[in-house]
Amino acid sequence: MKALDTNVLVRFLVCDDEAQAQKAYNLFKAAERRKESLFVPMPVTLEIIWVLDSVYGVGRREILETFKTLLAMPVLEFQSQHALRRFISMAEKSGADLADLLIACAAEDAGCSRVLTFDKKASGCELFELMK
Repeated sequence: MKALDTNVLVRFLVCDDEAQAQKAYNLFKAAERRKESLFVPMPVTLEIIWVLDSVYGVGRREILETFKTLLAMPVLEFQSQHALRRFISMAEKSGADLADLLIACAAEDAGCSRVLTFDKKASGCELFELMK
């Protein structure tokens, strides 16, 4: 199995470089034909959120829909897929920062009860505990 870097998925999603977007699409189709999976590490998932929001101005709802679509692609295998699904579910019901929610869901998936933080805003989420 091979892993994907953030830029491959971003090119596929935003098509801002048509040649690279086509290469990403062709890669996915070839892996699909061979019944292979492409691995998406958790840091890539976090970077995609940041890039879509900060660089491309994609809204929260669209980012969440994007991840639902990516999760439905059989060729992609996300690290901590359960955490990613929980993240989407929580983010749809909460106004918490997406990156913070993803960190908390990944920690929860790893068996942690809380994420210790100095971030007062993040501590509003039940998965965080404010350090005093």
